[in-house]
Amino acid sequence: MPKVSSVIVPYAAYLRVYEPLAAFREPERGHWTRYARRADLPSYQDELRRSLADLLPTPPVPVPVHESGDAFVTEVDGVVCVCPWRTRLRGWQALGELAEDFPEPVLDALLPPVVRRQSTQDYERWRERNPDARPWIRTATWQVPINWFVLVSDEEREYDRGRAGPGAAPPLLRYRTPMVQARRRVARGLRALRQAMDEGPLIDGLVDVGRWLEEFHPRSLVELDYGGLVHTLPAGELEADHSAADVAEGIEALGHGDGAAAGEAYGRLVERWRSVRDRRSAN
Repeated sequence: MPKVSSVIVPYAAYLRVYEPLAAFREPERGHWTRYARRADLPSYQDELRRSLADLLPTPPVPVPVHESGDAFVTEVDGVVCVCPWRTRLRGWQALGELAEDFPEPVLDALLPPVVRRQSTQDYERWRERNPDARPWIRTATWQVPINWFVLVSDEEREYDRGRAGPGAAPPLLRYRTPMVQARRRVARGLRALRQAMDEGPLIDGLVDVGRWLEEFHPRSLVELDYGGLVHTLPAGELEADHSAADVAEGIEALGHGDGAAAGEAYGRLVERWRSVRDRRSAN
């Protein structure tokens, strides 16, 4: 398997939005209604395996030729909600971000320039026909952006250490919160941050994710999933990971003008994620 598959895809966290069927127009609503009744709904691992499979050909296929008709499905208070994969759109967006992560010689080795140019041209033509398109899933490699933690609460944390042997299941660490709560936390977080600083990447990132959330139905569900990052942290550290609580504590401290307490919370967060950054550098 090419090195790109082990570096870019598995060690990623995800921010997903599940929308109720009522949020979709026909004929897409009918498609998802029928889809949700399937007995063989794909898992997160299925999506990952399909992404990896596209990287095996030579040259690799960075963006699928056709858009995926798959989605993740869940129920929220008895209401069926779906999170479309939109693999093709996300592939184009990820391709545009690669230049920020790799120097050009490495990027050329991973994906030949002619492949990148063709994909960029295809995306530009597609955007002209679909100017309002947006993904239901955001991906972050080798990290969970701090602004994502602002959306959730430690009380919403779900942790499963996984199982070994037959029927093995990887560890799981995720947060799920109603859209209305996520939007309120964005607003509160921005107020506290703007009281403490004029500008900065944390504010910019929170504004960006807040605008993205406004694109969805207010009855949606927001999910922050550690995804493949569970494999970068030892089990003990993963179980003790309460990053959302640290972020909430830091923002609350800023709101009260307590810079020292905010610094302590931020320090815990940085220390926890240092081992992940070190593994990224090693790769």
